[in-house]
Amino acid sequence: MAAPHTARGGRDHWDEIWNERDPTEVSWYQPAPSIDLITSRAAPADPVIDVGAGSSNVVDLLLDAGFTDLTAMDISDAALAVSRRRLGERAERVRWIAADVLTYVFDRRYRVWHDRALFHFLVRPADRMRYVDQVAAALLPGGYLVLSTFGPRGPELCSGLPVQRYDTDDMVNALGARFVLEAYAEEMHTTPAGTDQQFAVGVFRLQEV
Repeated sequence: MAAPHTARGGRDHWDEIWNERDPTEVSWYQPAPSIDLITSRAAPADPVIDVGAGSSNVVDLLLDAGFTDLTAMDISDAALAVSRRRLGERAERVRWIAADVLTYVFDRRYRVWHDRALFHFLVRPADRMRYVDQVAAALLPGGYLVLSTFGPRGPELCSGLPVQRYDTDDMVNALGARFVLEAYAEEMHTTPAGTDQQFAVGVFRLQEV
């Protein structure tokens, strides 16, 4: 039997990534497209969670925009520590969760769930189904999932792991009937190493029951 998290990387794998690389060297660091999608769908007092946050400065920019109820989550505490150090005293204004998104028991609900470059590491159907259940349970009714993954022409491997690539139909099918697609776009991101990577970005609303 394969070791837990082999396909998507466990805590040790991601701690090693973050201990060896500068935060700006990873493809999911780029925050700009996500910020507009989040701030156009949530008020500053609304709860927002950044899942697979790594050391991205999404929380920094949301704090700058006046958001007051922010959570950053990643399986690697080494990654979150980078953000905490960068924010200094402002880190106290963010809730930090170092945990596996598939097994964590959420104790509250959010207006926006943001994920840039976590979902595409879930190559096993059972893991994707569990992820979708977690999002549905953690979002407020009518809340939004802002999801960025590698697009149909994106890389097949990232950080030494296989990834699942998505177009609009793939995203819709993976998330299921509970989520309504509101917006979709494909964008090219140039990494610090000069490599172009295609991302697919979808905004989904959780249907109110």
